[in-house]
Amino acid sequence: MAERPSAREVLALLADDFSEIPYPERRPKPDGPLAWEGYDASRARAAERTGEQESVICGTAHVEGTRAVLIAFEFGFLGGSLGERTGDRLEAAYRYAREHRLPVVPLVATGGSRMQEGMLALSQLQRVARESALTRAAGLPQIAVLRDPTTGGGWATLGAGADVILALPGAQVGFAGSRVRPPDADPSAYSAQAQVAAGAADAVVRPQELRETLGRWLRLLARPSTGSGDGRSTEPAPAPVPDPLGATGLPATGWDAVRRARSPERPRAKAYLDAYFTRREAVSGDRCGGTDPGMLCGFGEHAGRTIAYAAQTGTATRPAGYRTAARLIRLADRLGIPVLTLVDTPGAANDAEAERQGAGAAIADLFGAVASVRTPITTLLIGEGGSGGALALAAPGATYATPDSYFSVIAPELAAAILKRGPEEVESTADQLRIRPQDLVELGVVAPFGESGRPRHL
Repeated sequence: MAERPSAREVLALLADDFSEIPYPERRPKPDGPLAWEGYDASRARAAERTGEQESVICGTAHVEGTRAVLIAFEFGFLGGSLGERTGDRLEAAYRYAREHRLPVVPLVATGGSRMQEGMLALSQLQRVARESALTRAAGLPQIAVLRDPTTGGGWATLGAGADVILALPGAQVGFAGSRVRPPDADPSAYSAQAQVAAGAADAVVRPQELRETLGRWLRLLARPSTGSGDGRSTEPAPAPVPDPLGATGLPATGWDAVRRARSPERPRAKAYLDAYFTRREAVSGDRCGGTDPGMLCGFGEHAGRTIAYAAQTGTATRPAGYRTAARLIRLADRLGIPVLTLVDTPGAANDAEAERQGAGAAIADLFGAVASVRTPITTLLIGEGGSGGALALAAPGATYATPDSYFSVIAPELAAAILKRGPEEVESTADQLRIRPQDLVELGVVAPFGESGRPRHL
């Protein structure tokens, strides 16, 4: 097994001009707060072996040009465990970040709380959680990097509590460490790759790409802001509406609109995102155990601005997709970043598994997120708009439609079936539903693109 890099080696790999912040050092009691025999000797050996006085090093540095507060765990110091002095350092780091309005980057490698300090060590997790929550409320991003291992309370606070979670390949990641799991536990479930697959982390990043990837994330999420306590003085300008990439001219009938939207040649979300953003980074997963490849979410750069995006890809959207989109929209709101949503789905997934995964609650949560955030949301309907499963992602009063799209209360085939009409009446039912882009603008539901290729505002 390759030797685990030290905290300072990791900092040297990722950052320039690292400078430690002042720590409020408390006077240690003999053998710690529990008078655990041999604890002082263990700490002395750890200090001699690593050259550090605690299990975390906290300071500021530039990562690819963006200044941030970095928190690097030294696993060689008592397994990177958290004790009272660790909590002191972490609290100081988060306070420094808020005072200087800097993003926070925890570089986590820990086995959990320090047994030699008992419940006083475990209670440090509450301190960390509070500092993280205050930093979140201040509108500052937190981007965690999961090293090997990331387990216990360190994973459940600094790691899993971050806004964006990157993990190194092969890292052990899980709440239960290797020595406390059930004997029949599958080790692969406690890996970085498994956490990404389960929606608990966003991406696995190779060490040689980590500096550049982290730098891109910091540039996207930590753009300067001033004013109120949450980092925003004024509301950001809405995201510009993307240019249409598909058909021009409006459909003659409702069924024409349906056929155009369902055409396999029609441009999909990825084509729109590629054309709109000069670069982008994806977030993945609902943090509840699920992912949906049919919902693309993340942040990108458009005309020098950071814009968040949530885009359906033409498939039936699953509960994890709605929860991921809601997570993305709330994060963008907290950071003062405008949002672009692309609507393209025949509807919400309606199989039994989707119901067991909480489809109704997930859709309700997305409706609530769109309705309650302050940051502006711009929506473009680029294909099928199937019922509430599509409407949940649409911004009231700021939804536009391309000429090769439609929006309907229900698919024409299903509407005909509900009305007990035969298959020969599906096309006429599509006309009665008034689902064409021009119908929708006349109804006051959306503003479609005009002949000039630009949106006509309502």
